Amino acid sequence: MNCEEAEVLLHALIDGELDAGHACEVEAHIAGCPNCAARLREFTEMRQAMNPAALRYAAPASLRSRIEDKLPAPQAAQTRRSVMKGFAVGATASALAASGVLVMVMRKDDERRVLGDVVSAHLRSLQAQHLTDVMSSDQHTVKPWFNGRLDVAPPVVDLTALGFTLLGGRLDYVDAKPVAAIVYRRRVHVINLFCAPAPGAATRRAVMESLQGFNVRRWTENGLNLWAVSDLGAEELSEFGDKFEAALRS
Repeated sequence: MNCEEAEVLLHALIDGELDAGHACEVEAHIAGCPNCAARLREFTEMRQAMNPAALRYAAPASLRSRIEDKLPAPQAAQTRRSVMKGFAVGATASALAASGVLVMVMRKDDERRVLGDVVSAHLRSLQAQHLTDVMSSDQHTVKPWFNGRLDVAPPVVDLTALGFTLLGGRLDYVDAKPVAAIVYRRRVHVINLFCAPAPGAATRRAVMESLQGFNVRRWTENGLNLWAVSDLGAEELSEFGDKFEAALRS
């Protein structure tokens, strides 16, 4: 068994999905291969970190102090009338400032939670038989497959000539909502491109983030939120996103 074959089976080994024979083969290879042994440790730690209980997020106690830091400093009172007037104005300003800060904090937390969902969906897809529902390198086969399965038609482009091979697509779930997953391959690396409807959302330029060892390129365009997820380096994943956007506009 070589490293490429072993890496494909690592997730199945962690999940206890291999029969005894294949499990022994993978374990024997790992025992003599430091690189695959390190990869197995990374996947195991990642799986533990992606446990729903570990991803649960509680608002920190420092939230109150962060909000209070944004509020205007109280002014010295001169008269009872000025005190009452200042109190009314200050209360209104404080409420507006606090609500604005709270909205920004909640939005950031929500984006982080969705990012965790996207990475979890990518991890699930790497398990046996979970990568594609429709397997084809023909964009004219993959795109129509989503008709009637989603409210919007996801963009599907063939980037094989540019070094990113189209493998197919599937239905998946992000933030408890059905989304399209367009699957590409770069050498031995899988790229999941998740597409979710975002009606009325403004176009947002691409942002590169990372979570649990995976890179995520996210952006909003043409009423869609898009996330490209892979263990590719950030530079190559960014290249994928740039070529994907260029192909859509050509």
